[in-house]
Amino acid sequence: MSGMEDEGIAGAVLKELQQVAEKFKDEDEEDAYMSPYAHLEKSAVLQEARIFHDPIAVRENPRKCCTVIAQLLHLQNTGQFLNGNEATEVFFGVTKLFMSDDASLRRMVYLFIKEVAETCNPDDVIIVTSSLTKDMTCDVDLYRANALRVLARIIDSAMLGAIERYVKQAVVDSSGQVSSAALVSSLHLFEAASENATVVKRWISEVQEASSSSNQMVQFHAMQLLYKIKSSDRLGVSKLVQQFSSRNSLKSPLAVVCLVRYTGKLLHDEVSEGRFGDGYQNGQSLCVVGYQFLESSLRHNSEMVIYEAARAICSLPNAEAQDINPAINVLQMFLSSLKPATRFGSMKILAAVSNFHPRLVGKCNEDLETLLTDPNRSIATLAITTLLKTGSENSIDRLLKQISAFLSDIADEYKITVVRSLQRLCFTYPAKHRILVGFMSNFLREEGGFEFKKTIVKCIISLIRAVPETSESSLLHLCEFIEDCEFTMLSTQILHLLGELGPSTSAPARYIRFIYNRVMLENSSVRAAAIAALAKFAASCPSLRSSIVTLLKRGLEDEDDETRDRTTLTIHVLEDAMEKNPYIAPSEDTEGDQMPPDVPVAGDSAAYVLLDGMPMTFDKLRRSLIAYQNTPGAMESNEPLTFATLPIVEDSAVDVVGTSDHDEGDVVSGMGMGDMSSLMGGDEPVKEKADPAAAIYAIPELASLGRAFRSSSPVALTESETEYVVSCVKHIFESHIVLQFSVQNTIDDQRLENVTVMMEGDGDLFEVTGEIPAEGIKYGETGNIFTVMERNTDVAIEACAYATTLHFNVIQVDPTSGDDEGEPFEEEYPLEELEITTADFMAKVTVPDFRKAWENCDSANEVMEKYALQFNNVGDAVSSVIGLLGMQPCDGTGTLKANAGAKPHMLHMSGVFIGGISTLARAQLTMQGDSGVVLKIAVRSDDPNVPRMVADCIN
Repeated sequence: MSGMEDEGIAGAVLKELQQVAEKFKDEDEEDAYMSPYAHLEKSAVLQEARIFHDPIAVRENPRKCCTVIAQLLHLQNTGQFLNGNEATEVFFGVTKLFMSDDASLRRMVYLFIKEVAETCNPDDVIIVTSSLTKDMTCDVDLYRANALRVLARIIDSAMLGAIERYVKQAVVDSSGQVSSAALVSSLHLFEAASENATVVKRWISEVQEASSSSNQMVQFHAMQLLYKIKSSDRLGVSKLVQQFSSRNSLKSPLAVVCLVRYTGKLLHDEVSEGRFGDGYQNGQSLCVVGYQFLESSLRHNSEMVIYEAARAICSLPNAEAQDINPAINVLQMFLSSLKPATRFGSMKILAAVSNFHPRLVGKCNEDLETLLTDPNRSIATLAITTLLKTGSENSIDRLLKQISAFLSDIADEYKITVVRSLQRLCFTYPAKHRILVGFMSNFLREEGGFEFKKTIVKCIISLIRAVPETSESSLLHLCEFIEDCEFTMLSTQILHLLGELGPSTSAPARYIRFIYNRVMLENSSVRAAAIAALAKFAASCPSLRSSIVTLLKRGLEDEDDETRDRTTLTIHVLEDAMEKNPYIAPSEDTEGDQMPPDVPVAGDSAAYVLLDGMPMTFDKLRRSLIAYQNTPGAMESNEPLTFATLPIVEDSAVDVVGTSDHDEGDVVSGMGMGDMSSLMGGDEPVKEKADPAAAIYAIPELASLGRAFRSSSPVALTESETEYVVSCVKHIFESHIVLQFSVQNTIDDQRLENVTVMMEGDGDLFEVTGEIPAEGIKYGETGNIFTVMERNTDVAIEACAYATTLHFNVIQVDPTSGDDEGEPFEEEYPLEELEITTADFMAKVTVPDFRKAWENCDSANEVMEKYALQFNNVGDAVSSVIGLLGMQPCDGTGTLKANAGAKPHMLHMSGVFIGGISTLARAQLTMQGDSGVVLKIAVRSDDPNVPRMVADCIN
């Protein structure tokens, strides 16, 4: 009985709770906001729009018309567009709303026309132009201004001429509202079409007059339009800047801000075009006048003008410390402003200047330290990063104490910025690496997201690469981190790094425990990486092999296939090497200096299998195998398939990005950027690149040439707008070149037949031995012509130029039916000169370790040269040298670092010359004042003749 009573009580309580919940639910539904436009139907709104045709309703109930227009705009913005008939009917109705004098309704009409004009038929929009033109000439300033703005959105260049007189009058109107609207409308018209711009340029005298208006907003808009009109004329822009900066007639702070920006851009252009002179204070007159105006703007009574002038001065190219100093003084005062936006803007500029002039910003350090406790975390973060750039070596300890308290209270995105600044500080003061690395490693063991921990790991790895003395202490910090690391990617990356660098440290055995713990405690991916790291320790240190083999045997029973297979392979290789080359421990009385090095003997099988990497990546191996299969007769050949017999595969754009645009430390122990991105979720698959020589292999007559060494990029021999568009691809073979000319016919009443290319040139290096013409090329089609040239292998390769002419028969055809309309007649078309250079015989192939490859290359074949290059900057010279040699830049040296300044730039390049000859080049490029760039280059190769041919490419 008691059980039944309990059930009854529970049921009653549950029922009562349900009723209460329903009550609250009803109250929530009653209180919920319901949009008045939530359930609009287009048909119903169009039905209500018929009120526009009732003149009485329009006059007496303008609020109802406003509501209908609002509903139409809602339909438009939610994707329910009006069709042709509906738009026409609505626009006819809108024209009748102009009879109302209600200001709110009139403004809604203007808004409706502006919003709907872009999606409706232009012929329908024209319906309202007469009403707008009438409003533009009325006495009400509000109507005149809004009518101008709407007309600018809907008229074309033909109609602009009809209202040009009214717009010009409005530009100089006494009403600031009308004048400003006319100027803004002129700006929109100027940018809408080139025909409109031509008309607007005729209003320059009126715009000039408007710039003297007492209305500040009119001055602002007039300044913008004046610059637009003169932007294509350098002399006009310089006169504009000189005129307004000297007479001080602008009262609008916004107009002065515009003038400051125009002045800054003008000075940038002057410097880039070589008209800088001796500086901003003693150089060319325009630079002096512009700088003096910027410097005087620092004393303006408007804060925005002062800030903009300081920003313009600090961003001037080639500015010296004395040029920037006045702006720094102003920004230092802004650091104590009560406005967070002012403090942030000043802090941002100072952070940027500290990259180039840290000592100049150093005088603000006291003010920067007060900002470490700023409630705005963005300002505090910028203050910290700037202090880390400008602080001295003695202040590092004090800064780190302040930062440690600050980092625990900010988000990871700010922590990442601080960590990167710490990395740069460690590069500046290598003696403090222990303190800085220890500081960063402390945060590895605290709470934080993946990106924050990954940034710290990357910074420590880059420090290991750049400052070798940090290796052992940094590796120990990383070992402690992986003991409690929750991120698989970071654990595997660190384990690969340990396998690469750990064996070369003074005490390799100390890292074995940390690695073996990962085999015992982690997931399958980390366990497999730990097995690989142990294998590298055993292969590099024979004294540890027996101990590591004992540890590895536990992995033979691992549940993961990859881990188990790696373990099996490693144990088998190590036991075989230990049997062939047993380790003999030194006697106990052997002193430290006499201790033999713990390295594998020459020809050690374990070192070969476990340490030597593949000569190419798996992706390049796949592409090379595909190219091998496509070669005629390759699959029937009895030649053994080895790395040496595989076709050369040039580095693709993805390979270049992977080797040059990543931070130091992204590649660890053979794991490239592609592998890292796959661990983090992967990117979109890269489209397969087609083999350029596939067209050659498909022609039976050319099958005897064998496999193509490489194919060049298409070289344009005509402009892209000519009647016949011709380009050429050079396919390089062992002793031949096949020139593939692609010809596109762009004339609709012609068909080309028997199309050939005639080549004329001097020299004994090449001889034309065959040609395959294009039989017929119709309008819009592209045909291929193949010219075979045999290379004289006894003559050194050098640049050769050939005059080319297109020969063909023309047949006139009916463009509509395509039927012939006459007899064929011969025609010829001159093409651009085609050059065959030494770079065409060089395949762009990078090497994984340029320094090691350079040391292993025969120095007896080295050629060194020095050249003077006529370039205005080192960046252009680097690009030119890479193009002339046709080699692949290595180690990210193909681009200049952001803050390189005037330091010499080292360029490392590698490639494979025709015949499979590996070639390396080292170049140093230095800017020599205004005289150009000095290039010092050294080329090495296994063939004694190749370095000279490569070095001569610069000539």
